[in-house]
Amino acid sequence: MENNIYQTPLSGRYASKEMNTIWSNNARYSTWRKLWVALAETEKELGLNITEEQINEMKNNINNIDYDIVSKRERECRHDVMAHVYEFGIKCPEAKPIIHLGATSCYVTDNTEVILMKQGLDIIKQKLVLVISNLKMFADKYKNIPCLGYTHFQPAQLTTVGKRATLWMQDLIEDLQELEFVQENLKLLGCKGTTGTSESFMKLFKDEEKVKKIDSKIAEKMGFDKTFSVSGQTYTRKQDSRVLNLLAGIAESAAKFANDMRLLQHEKELEEPFEKNQIGSSAMAYKRNPMRSERINALARHVMILSNDTRITSSSQWLERTLDDSANRRISIPEAFLGTDAILKVYANITEGIVVYENVIKANIMKEIPFMGTEEILMNAVLKGGDRQELHEKIRVHSMEAARQVKEYGKPNDLVERIAGDESFGLTEEEILEILLPEKLCGRAKNQVIDFINEEANPVIVKYGNLLENIDVHLDV
Repeated sequence: MENNIYQTPLSGRYASKEMNTIWSNNARYSTWRKLWVALAETEKELGLNITEEQINEMKNNINNIDYDIVSKRERECRHDVMAHVYEFGIKCPEAKPIIHLGATSCYVTDNTEVILMKQGLDIIKQKLVLVISNLKMFADKYKNIPCLGYTHFQPAQLTTVGKRATLWMQDLIEDLQELEFVQENLKLLGCKGTTGTSESFMKLFKDEEKVKKIDSKIAEKMGFDKTFSVSGQTYTRKQDSRVLNLLAGIAESAAKFANDMRLLQHEKELEEPFEKNQIGSSAMAYKRNPMRSERINALARHVMILSNDTRITSSSQWLERTLDDSANRRISIPEAFLGTDAILKVYANITEGIVVYENVIKANIMKEIPFMGTEEILMNAVLKGGDRQELHEKIRVHSMEAARQVKEYGKPNDLVERIAGDESFGLTEEEILEILLPEKLCGRAKNQVIDFINEEANPVIVKYGNLLENIDVHLDV
């Protein structure tokens, strides 16, 4: 039956089991029931005639959900929350009269969404820290290995393989800081009724001081310390927008890394892991396509676009409540979490096994370094008594001719030989090659890596090192 209907590839193909579990029906609807228990406990504590037996009956049936009864009832009443209230009442006949007492549907739907988002962010944080840790080790290992830097994807001044990795790492640390802020400031809706005025609870309790305690009591029972001070029937949808903007930001960072990997794999300098029996192309058996990085880019587009859903939803809500958010949120929020989880799973998988081809990197440097070192050559020639203006013109002419030989005839770059053969420079080929040693042309790259690891990456690893155990980033497909 499963193969006869559409299923999102995010769930069945890409995202982890733990993220799928968070957004499952069982997780969602059991959380509804936990919220009904929390409401009943709060109402009892504040003086309503609710018995311990009723509450225990509800607790005993939190995971006892008959989806057939729910589906049948929803077809009749066209209301998913009331269908679950009905089914829960069948399982809890003693508690039936007080289930959902004073609440509106958004009490369970909105609060559950926030609870699931918080749990989802825990998984995102874990994988984010893992990728940061992987990149830290990679950057440290290759901090001394010179490579071409690129601007406009044209060869520029040298950097190091490890220094480039700090750029990827820095983006993720920025994302982690944003995640910490968003997670710390997640707020439950609480329970304020149909238009957010708590009118129904004022009628139930006839005591405003008791009514004012409802939100904080429910929040504490559900593991939160914040609720929205005011709301309509729903919490402000800007909270959804903030969360999905965070996920979109993580997708941005991952996509930047994946694009860089694809470019560098084209240059044959770096390569993502390629397994023994992996097939790169159905037609060209020799190919080793960067399919993992390409998957990151594909999924990142989807996650970034999903953040637009929440912006439009937030801006188009009518007054205290409108239902045109519901169907969209059922899709956009879970899919953004599943997509980001899938992205980070691939990102972690790649960074556990990036292959570095140092000989290719060195060969690529040597093709370009004579051009990059012309200023160094010029200065050394001047120190030997040469005329800077005269030598500048000569080095320009030699450079243009060497470049023409490379571009038009495919010959090696012979600029070093041309300058060594020009007596006005007073430099031997050996002296020029010494000037052009790549490790002398990387500026502070090595020490920038060391400083970044000590000041930025290590504090993250120390803070969240406990999250790095037992994370499975094996890719089944």
